[in-house]
This record gives sequence, C-alpha cells and structure tokens, in this order.
Amino acid sequence: MSSLRNSIPRRAHKERAQPEARKKFGLLEKHKDYVVRSKAFHRKEEIIGKLREKAAFRNPDEFYFKMINSKTVGGVHRPKPGANKYTEEELLLLKNKDMGYIIQSIQSEKKKIEKLCSTLHRLYTKRPNKHVYFAEDREEAKEIQSRIGECSNMPGFDNIPSRIKKKTASSYRELEERKQRLQKLEKLYGEMALQKELKVATSLTKCYWCIML
Repeated sequence: MSSLRNSIPRRAHKERAQPEARKKFGLLEKHKDYVVRSKAFHRKEEIIGKLREKAAFRNPDEFYFKMINSKTVGGVHRPKPGANKYTEEELLLLKNKDMGYIIQSIQSEKKKIEKLCSTLHRLYTKRPNKHVYFAEDREEAKEIQSRIGECSNMPGFDNIPSRIKKKTASSYRELEERKQRLQKLEKLYGEMALQKELKVATSLTKCYWCIML
C-alpha cells in the first residue's frame, strides 16, 4: 500500500510570495529563515541567562588585581599606564641579561651554520680516484676500461635522486634563513650595546655634574 500511495502524483505546495502591496518592505520571511532567526534568538537568551546566574551567585568578597590595575575604555578593559617600577641599575642589569641571551643565540646559530655548511660540502665533494690498475696486455686493459666505464655510469653525483635533491634544497633554504637570522641578531646586539654605552655615558655625565655642583 505504501508504494501505491507514493506513486500517486501530488501537488507541490510552494511558500507564498510577498504580496504586491507589501513589496516595498522587502522579501517575505520564509519558514527556514524564521527557524534560523529563532535558534539564534534562543541561543542568545541562554547565554544571557547563564551570565545573569553567574552574576547572582558571585562571591562579593572575591578580588582580582586587575580590578584596580585596569580600567574600562569604551567597554574594553585596558591596563592602567603606571610608572616605571625599576631603577636605572635594575634596567641596566636586565639589559645585560638580554644581551647575554642574544650572544648565546648568535653562538648557537653560528654552530648550526657551520654544521650545515660542512654537511653540504661533504655531499658535493667528490673523492679523488687513486686506484691504479695494471694489465698484462691490451685486451686486458680494454676490459678494465670497460668495467670502469660501467661503474662510472652508476648513480652518483650526476644522477642524484629527486628525494635527495629536495632534501638538499631544503637544507640550503635553512642555511640561508639561519644566515639572515644571524645577521639580524648581530645587528640587534650592536644596537643594544650602543644603547648600553649611551646610558652609561649619560649616567656618568649626570654624576659628574652633581659633583661639580
């Protein structure tokens, strides 16, 4: 019976269009649009209900330091601009620690670059052929030459597989990136050293003028 019932042609019911008198108000909302809007509305209602519940059961004695260390600007929490808590000596010590870390990074990059260079150099350096073959007559010499030719046609430096070529290319890219990083670190170290010297010179000048006064 079910197959017979399904074989009967049925009329396709379409959703009605916007009436002519209300076309100025835009498209008529369909049922699927209403479902999406309703789900979004109820989801927002649930979120607001949970937030109200949290606010109702909030502990009035709880305290966070951000309550006094930040302020609301346009509905967004931003930290208050406070004065510098460190003295000049402490700032100089922190600068020295940063410079020590940069020196350590420079030495580490140099070691990695040397290791990569040595690996790539060994990969593309051919070992000198020092084998000497002795033959009793010309026929034996021709045979030895043919064997050497067959060995030279074996996959070597001229016939490198694509997998090794890709690995070598990635190694060269890594080497170039490390060289660029080393240059940036050295430049940064030079700038920090210059700032440190200027700060020391400024502090010495201040001390000199204090003594003079």
